[in-house]
Amino acid sequence: MENATPGASEAFYSGALTRIRNFMLALAPVIAIIAAVKFGRHAALGFMLGCVISYLNFHWLKSGVAGLADKVTNTGKSQPGKGIIARFLLRYALLGAAAYAILTSFPASLRGLFAGLFLPVGAIACEAVYELYAGIRRGI
Repeated sequence: MENATPGASEAFYSGALTRIRNFMLALAPVIAIIAAVKFGRHAALGFMLGCVISYLNFHWLKSGVAGLADKVTNTGKSQPGKGIIARFLLRYALLGAAAYAILTSFPASLRGLFAGLFLPVGAIACEAVYELYAGIRRGI
Protein backbone atom coordinates (compact mmCIF):
# COMPACT_ATOMS: atom_id res chain seq x y z
CA MET A 1 0.00 0.00 0.00
CA GLU A 2 1.44 3.34 -1.00
CA ASN A 3 0.95 6.58 0.88
CA ALA A 4 -0.76 9.28 -1.13
CA THR A 5 0.21 12.92 -0.98
CA PRO A 6 -2.23 15.39 0.58
CA GLY A 7 -2.82 16.93 -2.83
CA ALA A 8 -3.79 13.56 -4.30
CA SER A 9 -6.27 12.95 -1.47
CA GLU A 10 -7.82 16.36 -1.94
CA ALA A 11 -8.12 15.85 -5.69
CA PHE A 12 -9.69 12.42 -5.15
CA TYR A 13 -12.29 13.60 -2.66
CA SER A 14 -13.13 16.74 -4.64
CA GLY A 15 -14.44 14.48 -7.41
CA ALA A 16 -17.04 12.86 -5.14
CA LEU A 17 -20.01 14.86 -6.47
CA THR A 18 -19.15 13.99 -10.05
CA ARG A 19 -18.81 10.32 -9.14
CA ILE A 20 -22.14 10.39 -7.27
CA ARG A 21 -23.81 11.88 -10.34
CA ASN A 22 -22.25 9.17 -12.52
CA PHE A 23 -23.39 6.46 -10.10
CA MET A 24 -26.92 7.89 -10.34
CA LEU A 25 -26.81 7.76 -14.13
CA ALA A 26 -25.55 4.16 -14.05
CA LEU A 27 -27.88 2.85 -11.32
CA ALA A 28 -31.13 4.27 -12.72
CA PRO A 29 -31.42 2.16 -15.91
CA VAL A 30 -30.09 -0.99 -14.24
CA ILE A 31 -32.59 -0.83 -11.39
CA ALA A 32 -35.38 0.19 -13.80
CA ILE A 33 -34.81 -2.97 -15.83
CA ILE A 34 -34.88 -5.06 -12.67
CA ALA A 35 -38.09 -3.28 -11.57
CA ALA A 36 -39.68 -3.89 -14.97
CA VAL A 37 -38.94 -7.60 -14.79
CA LYS A 38 -40.00 -8.00 -11.17
CA PHE A 39 -42.85 -5.48 -10.76
CA GLY A 40 -44.00 -4.62 -14.28
CA ARG A 41 -43.81 -1.78 -16.74
CA HIS A 42 -45.80 0.77 -14.73
CA ALA A 43 -43.63 0.40 -11.65
CA ALA A 44 -40.50 0.76 -13.79
CA LEU A 45 -41.86 3.93 -15.44
CA GLY A 46 -42.73 5.35 -12.03
CA PHE A 47 -39.24 4.47 -10.85
CA MET A 48 -37.63 6.21 -13.84
CA LEU A 49 -39.75 9.31 -13.24
CA GLY A 50 -38.63 9.30 -9.61
CA CYS A 51 -35.03 8.94 -10.80
CA VAL A 52 -35.38 11.93 -13.14
CA ILE A 53 -36.85 14.04 -10.35
CA SER A 54 -34.17 13.01 -7.87
CA TYR A 55 -31.40 13.65 -10.42
CA LEU A 56 -32.76 17.14 -11.14
CA ASN A 57 -33.17 17.74 -7.42
CA PHE A 58 -29.55 16.68 -6.81
CA HIS A 59 -28.29 18.93 -9.61
CA TRP A 60 -30.35 21.92 -8.49
CA LEU A 61 -29.40 21.41 -4.87
CA LYS A 62 -25.71 21.28 -5.80
CA SER A 63 -25.96 24.49 -7.85
CA GLY A 64 -28.08 26.13 -5.15
CA VAL A 65 -25.52 25.39 -2.47
CA ALA A 66 -22.74 26.66 -4.76
CA GLY A 67 -24.78 29.81 -5.42
CA LEU A 68 -25.33 30.40 -1.72
CA ALA A 69 -21.64 29.81 -1.01
CA ASP A 70 -20.71 32.35 -3.70
CA LYS A 71 -23.21 34.81 -2.27
CA VAL A 72 -21.82 34.39 1.26
CA THR A 73 -18.15 34.55 0.29
CA ASN A 74 -18.66 37.13 -2.46
CA THR A 75 -16.33 35.24 -4.78
CA GLY A 76 -16.95 34.32 -8.38
CA LYS A 77 -20.21 34.81 -10.17
CA SER A 78 -23.01 34.93 -7.63
CA GLN A 79 -26.55 33.94 -8.49
CA PRO A 80 -29.52 36.11 -7.57
CA GLY A 81 -31.19 35.09 -4.32
CA LYS A 82 -34.65 34.93 -5.92
CA GLY A 83 -33.42 32.40 -8.49
CA ILE A 84 -32.05 30.15 -5.77
CA ILE A 85 -35.33 30.26 -3.85
CA ALA A 86 -37.38 29.70 -7.03
CA ARG A 87 -35.39 26.56 -7.88
CA PHE A 88 -35.77 25.37 -4.30
CA LEU A 89 -39.55 25.70 -4.51
CA LEU A 90 -39.67 24.30 -8.05
CA ARG A 91 -38.26 21.01 -6.78
CA TYR A 92 -41.24 20.50 -4.50
CA ALA A 93 -43.73 21.61 -7.13
CA LEU A 94 -42.20 19.15 -9.60
CA LEU A 95 -42.41 16.32 -7.07
CA GLY A 96 -46.02 17.15 -6.24
CA ALA A 97 -47.05 17.36 -9.90
CA ALA A 98 -45.38 14.05 -10.71
CA ALA A 99 -46.95 12.31 -7.72
CA TYR A 100 -50.39 13.69 -8.64
CA ALA A 101 -50.04 12.66 -12.29
CA ILE A 102 -48.98 9.16 -11.37
CA LEU A 103 -51.60 8.79 -8.66
CA THR A 104 -54.40 9.73 -11.05
CA SER A 105 -53.04 7.80 -14.06
CA PHE A 106 -51.33 4.69 -12.73
CA PRO A 107 -51.71 4.32 -8.95
CA ALA A 108 -49.62 1.12 -9.01
CA SER A 109 -46.54 3.05 -10.12
CA LEU A 110 -46.61 5.48 -7.19
CA ARG A 111 -44.41 3.14 -5.16
CA GLY A 112 -41.96 3.09 -8.07
CA LEU A 113 -41.87 6.90 -8.04
CA PHE A 114 -41.08 6.96 -4.34
CA ALA A 115 -38.39 4.29 -4.79
CA GLY A 116 -36.83 6.37 -7.58
CA LEU A 117 -36.58 9.33 -5.25
CA PHE A 118 -34.07 7.31 -3.22
CA LEU A 119 -31.66 7.09 -6.16
CA PRO A 120 -29.17 9.53 -4.55
CA VAL A 121 -29.05 7.32 -1.46
CA GLY A 122 -27.92 4.37 -3.57
CA ALA A 123 -25.41 6.51 -5.43
CA ILE A 124 -23.98 7.87 -2.17
CA ALA A 125 -23.70 4.32 -0.84
CA CYS A 126 -21.80 3.31 -3.99
CA GLU A 127 -19.52 6.32 -3.55
CA ALA A 128 -18.88 5.37 0.09
CA VAL A 129 -17.91 1.83 -0.92
CA TYR A 130 -15.68 3.19 -3.69
CA GLU A 131 -13.96 5.62 -1.31
CA LEU A 132 -13.43 2.83 1.19
CA TYR A 133 -11.92 0.66 -1.54
CA ALA A 134 -9.71 3.50 -2.80
CA GLY A 135 -8.67 4.36 0.73
CA ILE A 136 -7.58 0.82 1.45
CA ARG A 137 -6.10 0.11 -1.96
CA ARG A 138 -4.33 3.41 -2.63
CA GLY A 139 -3.84 4.66 0.88
CA ILE A 140 -5.78 7.86 0.21
